[in-house]
Amino acid sequence: MIVDDEPDIREILQFNLENAGYEVVAVASAEAALEICDRNVDLILLDVMMEGMSGFKMAEILRKEKHDTVPIIFLTARSAENDLLTGFSAGGDDYIPKPFSINEVLARVKAVLKRSSSVKPERTQQEIVLGKLRIDVARKMVYVDGVAVVLPKKELEILTLLASHPGRIYSREEMIDELWEDAPYVLDRTVDVHIARIRSKLGECKSYLTNRSGYGYSMNADE
Repeated sequence: MIVDDEPDIREILQFNLENAGYEVVAVASAEAALEICDRNVDLILLDVMMEGMSGFKMAEILRKEKHDTVPIIFLTARSAENDLLTGFSAGGDDYIPKPFSINEVLARVKAVLKRSSSVKPERTQQEIVLGKLRIDVARKMVYVDGVAVVLPKKELEILTLLASHPGRIYSREEMIDELWEDAPYVLDRTVDVHIARIRSKLGECKSYLTNRSGYGYSMNADE
């Protein structure tokens, strides 16, 4: 799905994506997108600055209200660090600044779809249990003491990575290389924002997720 209020950009993106073999639907506003967005959408190319609802707001609604984990790539002329962090905090998976090349968009779309449709070999177990924390890898669900907790895609990927290797310390750079390998605009601070959001949702298990100053993050159940 393409969501952009500029007709020329919608037309160019749709033409090139369809030529690349994708099925595409294009809409001119976030409001229109929310009306038709459902589980059949595999990825959203989402403009940030539009008339009416912004792309950031639409992403927040999808993640927080609809609990939709569909991958989102933001398209925007805004590229300041705070805007990047806002995009990732809103649940974005990638961020492409305007003006962009079509080849770059196609490469990013392919990479994000590949990441969202496959589980890396080292995390192929169907379930991860760490103390009172349980991650159902196949169903992409998290449970804290039996209670379901909904996490956006990137937060779930981070939690799964850390919980798959309890006690191992992952640096921010290692997590970026592992989980954002095709996104050159990701900053160390982006990892910190995601970690803070994960910890805020883990309730009594939040102490499992720890930061060793100067080294990185790890997970281990309390004794």
